[in-house]
Formats: sequence, structure tokens, C-alpha cells
Amino acid sequence: MAEPAVPVSNPIQFGVYTVDVRAGEISKHGTRIRLQDRPFRILLILLSQPGQLVTRDELRQQLWPDGTFVDFDRGISSAMNKLRSALGDTAANPKFIETVGRRGYRFTYPVTRLDTEQQPAPPSQGPPVSPLAAPSKRKWLRATVVSVLIVAAIAAAYFVSDRTSAAPIRSIAVLPLKNLSSSADEEFFSEGLSDELSTKLASLPGLRVISRDSVMQYKGSEKSLPEIAKELHVDGLVQGSVLRFGDKVRITVQLVQASTGRYLWAASYEREQRDVIELQNEVTRQIADNVRLNLNPADRERLTTAQTVDPQAHDDYLRGLAYLKKRTTPDMSMAAQYFEKAVSRDPGYAQAYAGLADADALLAAYIPRPPRENIEKARAAALKAIELDNRLAEAHTSLALIYQNYDWNWDAAEREYQRAIALDPNYATAHHWYAEFLSYMGRFDESAAEYARARQLDPFSLIIRTDYAVSLYYARKYDASVAEFLAVQAIDPEFPRAHIIADVYAQQERFDEAIADAQKQLEENALWGNARLARFYALAGQRQKAEQLLRHMEQLYGRDKTNPNLLIPGLIALGHDERAITLLERAYDQHYTTMTWLKVDPLYDPLRSNPRFQSLLKRVGLSQ
Repeated sequence: MAEPAVPVSNPIQFGVYTVDVRAGEISKHGTRIRLQDRPFRILLILLSQPGQLVTRDELRQQLWPDGTFVDFDRGISSAMNKLRSALGDTAANPKFIETVGRRGYRFTYPVTRLDTEQQPAPPSQGPPVSPLAAPSKRKWLRATVVSVLIVAAIAAAYFVSDRTSAAPIRSIAVLPLKNLSSSADEEFFSEGLSDELSTKLASLPGLRVISRDSVMQYKGSEKSLPEIAKELHVDGLVQGSVLRFGDKVRITVQLVQASTGRYLWAASYEREQRDVIELQNEVTRQIADNVRLNLNPADRERLTTAQTVDPQAHDDYLRGLAYLKKRTTPDMSMAAQYFEKAVSRDPGYAQAYAGLADADALLAAYIPRPPRENIEKARAAALKAIELDNRLAEAHTSLALIYQNYDWNWDAAEREYQRAIALDPNYATAHHWYAEFLSYMGRFDESAAEYARARQLDPFSLIIRTDYAVSLYYARKYDASVAEFLAVQAIDPEFPRAHIIADVYAQQERFDEAIADAQKQLEENALWGNARLARFYALAGQRQKAEQLLRHMEQLYGRDKTNPNLLIPGLIALGHDERAITLLERAYDQHYTTMTWLKVDPLYDPLRSNPRFQSLLKRVGLSQ
């Protein structure tokens, strides 16, 4: 795919907005703005040619070079509307993007490309500061003095109060640590440290820790601490700040009693970056002591064991985590690259191997080609992580996913999920993926219990709630499933996986709604949008449209190159059972993830009495 002619490493500024090309992010006054992949790519194309007309045909060639999306005009218009909305711009009164008749668009606002020695500062906050250069000694000294004063004030208040009067803290959330650096590029570092501190606390017995994903929505929030704690249903909050200066890191941390907003403990630490894991252990141990957890000797020893990490490898690991959480194919590919850099720099870095395992295992489920290459890389990384640290819940969860999705070794997968949960009962992803596993087995009551636990740990996670809706669909509880999907769409109307609601509509014979939803999906994922549209046309009695769409897909991608799963839904709906099973057998031979839900997905109900389908179920280990 052709890429916009924008320097990959250089940020771009226009007005109060800054575009971080490398990170794929846009921010306003330093606050990141949510923008989907396609609108962001259109922005880059326009920024690469400021003041010049970019035709709709040029946009089409760069966004859909292989012609996979048929309705280009609608797709471009939809993406442009999202981009303008993010920038507070309008077509009628444009400030940034001008529509030129029906020909195309022009970016009219002055654009500044910042070199790597320059980074924009928010308006009225002084001259630009380099994202790579360290803050001035004056800023460092000022931050140090402020940290000491904060810690001293909190400590004084704590010790003059009645310590025994504080209610016990048995649940906690780590609020995003504030980035005190002058560079917005350091956000990944402060967010990554917040994530790691949550993970450390979550490993402690007797303490429930809210997932980082649910807490991130409070970044920059004006809500009071008691309000946040009430919404998260926690007894305590951890907040603080991070400042990186050269190879040093300063972290200031405060522990707050949720019900009163009273500070219970605070401390400020300064370490070399290579000692940042040891620093996290120390902070975790101090918090555990102040919430009066009775740590067993093994946990206390684990938090006192010295561990160093290569500073650049740690940076690469945190960048990898940031990309992995976005859950798009390009982002997960970037995540894998950063994790590979991390383990190359520091071969003993178990967490980075676990991250690499997740990135490759998830990529294998997202890409349209056979997953074998990514899976073998994921397996090697997961096993290496466990070899380095057998107590790492993330690594056991990654290995369980591989056993489940690609080996169909159900017993081994369940053992690894249970091992991960035993090691870290607060790891929401382990509960989430185990719940998904149980739904594939048809053990829906157990699955619902695990989903409930996952949602308790990560109450605002859209992917957990969406997958729970999918589980309800598998259980044939269609009304409940639709209600969950609609709740997700009320929060984020464009959440990609929520498009599965169309399959539920089809089971309810609400074909017009199913077709409408599949047509919406075409913009973001033409492959699966067309595959599902063919099925819905067939079920709605529009056989000619369904047959025509299937022929188009085969011609477009080639019979041998097409992911067999793309044609199966339409073929089943048209009654071409034998051909559908032939493609299912090809998917089996190539170890596609779709085999995992063969037992429970209503899609396959018309095939269940077929001996070839029964044989396939048996080979996958999912006999009825």
C-alpha cells in the first residue's frame, strides 16, 4: 500500500494540534484525541501536500489499492466526516480542510514539520522543547522540590491523624501517572509505568486491582477522587507523577483513601532507569504495607529481589504495550516489532517475551492468511517467557491461547488458564480468555461466572463486554446478546467487534437490520463485511445478490488465496453444504482460529447432522 509522503519520525503541528506520525496519534494541547485508522491516514495524506488538491481518486488509490472496498465514495466521505469532527471542523465553514467541488480536498491551514530536535509546546507555554532532550536542570530541580513538599505535607497529615481509624483497603486502582516531561512523546512511558505498577499490585493476594484499561478513561478527568473511586467500586486510589531526566527516573506516588479523599501515604523516588523494575517492586511493597496486607514470605521475597532491565529495552517494551492495546492489525504488527527489539536488547526480559507472544498470537487471528508462522513465533516467545519466569501469569495466559486457538489442545489450554489465574487472580485478560474458552466448550454457566469476574476487574472494557455478548449468542440467548451489543454501541458506536450483532439479528430473522449492519462494516473490514453480507442476502431470500457477491469475492482474491472462512457463511446460507464443509476442512488443515467455535456457533447449525461435519468436530476435539 502506498504511504503518504510524510517524514515517518517527525511530528507535525498545525494550530493547537500535534500529529505524532510514528505513534499514529493526534493531540490537542497535549491531550490525545480518539481517531480511527482510516481518518488518520487521510489526515496524513492531506498533511503531506498542504495547500494542494488531493483528489478522491488519489485517496482511493492510497486507502484501497487492491480494490477490496467497492463503495469508495461513501467510505471516503464517512472517514472525512470523522476527521472533521475530531478537529472541530465543518465542510460548510472549514478551518483546516476545504472541499473542492466533487473533486477532492485541500488542507488550508499552515503546517509545521518539526524535526527531531524540536517539539511543540502548548500555546502560551514558552518555546518548543526537544522530545529527546532532557528537561532543564531548573525544571528538574523545581519538580524535585515540589515532590518533596508534597510528600512532606502528606506524611505530616498522615502521622498526626488516627491511623487506626482508616477503613481497610481491599480494592484499589492506579490512576494514570502524570507525565511531567515537556515531551508528549513521553506519554507512553508514564502510561506504561502506570500499567506495570497495576500489574505488580494485582499479583498480591488479598487485594483486588482494577485493570489499567478501565482506569485510563480518568486521565485528565476533573472528577474528584471519591467520585472516581465510587464509579470503580474501590477502597483506595494510587496517583502520582513521572519525570524522566537523561537516564534517571523520578516517581512521586500517593495512596488515597477513596471514601474521604484523605492521603494515607506518599513517597518520592529517584533511580537509574535500569533499576525501574526494582523501583516498582519497592513502591508495591510500600503500598502493600500501608494497606496492611499480610504478604507471605514468597511474595515479599519476590518484591525484594533486585532486577535490572536495559533502559532502551524497557522503552521498547512500553511502546509495544501501547500499540498492543489498540487491537488493530497494523498496531499489533508494530507491537510485535517493538517487543522483538526489547528481547533482542535484553534476552532475559520475560515480560517482553510475553508481550511478543500475545502480539503474534492475536495477529494470527486477525490476518487473512494461514496463521502458522505467527503461531510458532508466539509459542516460542511464550515458552521462553515461562522459562525465564514461571510465575508470570501473562505468559501462561499467552500459552493457553495458543493451545486453544491453534493446537485445539483443550486440556492443556484449561490448565494454563487456571495456572495463570492462580498466579494472578486480578489478571482480567486471563479471566476474559478463560471465559471465552468455556463458551467454546458449551459450558455457559461457568463462562458467565468468569466473564463476571473479568468485568469486575475491568468494568469499562468494551472487548470483555462484547465477547460476553458473543457468548450469549452462542448460548442462543439472542435477546440478552442484542442488549449487551447495544450497550457497547451506546458507548462506542464504531467498536469493530460489535458488528457481530448482525449475526444475532440474522438468527432473529431481522434481516434488514443484519444487512444494514454488514454494510456499515464494509468501510472498516471489506473482507468480513462482504462475507457476512452474502450470508444475510441468502437468508433474506435474495439469492441472486448472495451468489453474485460470492463470485465477486472469489474473482477478486483468487480461489486458492482466499481465506476459506470468508466464503463459508454465504455457502451455508445458500444450502451448498458439501462445498462449505470442504472449505471448513481446508480451514482445519491450515489451523484457522474459526475451528474453536465450531461446536457452538449457530452459523453451523445446518451442517450438524452431516457426517463430514461430525468427523471434523471429532478431529478438533469438540464432539457433540
